[in-house]
Amino acid sequence: MTPKPIITGSDNPILRKKSTKIDKIDATIKKLAKDLIETLKANPGVGLASPQIGINKRMILIKLNSGQKDEKDFIMINPEIKYFSPDTDIQEEGCLSLPEKYFDIKRSKEIIVNFKDLKGNEFALKLQDLNSRVVQHEVDHLDGILIVDRV
Repeated sequence: MTPKPIITGSDNPILRKKSTKIDKIDATIKKLAKDLIETLKANPGVGLASPQIGINKRMILIKLNSGQKDEKDFIMINPEIKYFSPDTDIQEEGCLSLPEKYFDIKRSKEIIVNFKDLKGNEFALKLQDLNSRVVQHEVDHLDGILIVDRV
């Protein structure tokens, strides 16, 4: 498969549109997951949301445990953050859709996110630190929010 081009620009209407829920996991949705994986592999990031490759559907990909021995690609369908810890920190974030721009962003250190996998199984996952930050960043993309909006 060929990686998809990354949609860029803080004023791009695709990146500003709220993504629609995925109701059925079919061949099109499975192809979208593969496209996200191939595109992220070809780019220096730790997460990617479907709007970043031009598809306004509620799917994200994160590199779970990025940079560690147990790093793995992790697809989330219809992710919904159900809990944000009151304990926050500020860290520098970048975004593949805003190349070479970095901002200090305040995020919760821990979240609980509900989502489905590609088989339709439902999960609730507690994430901390970088994993938590990446999911919050990618879910923002699904809601048309970019890091420039969080500064």
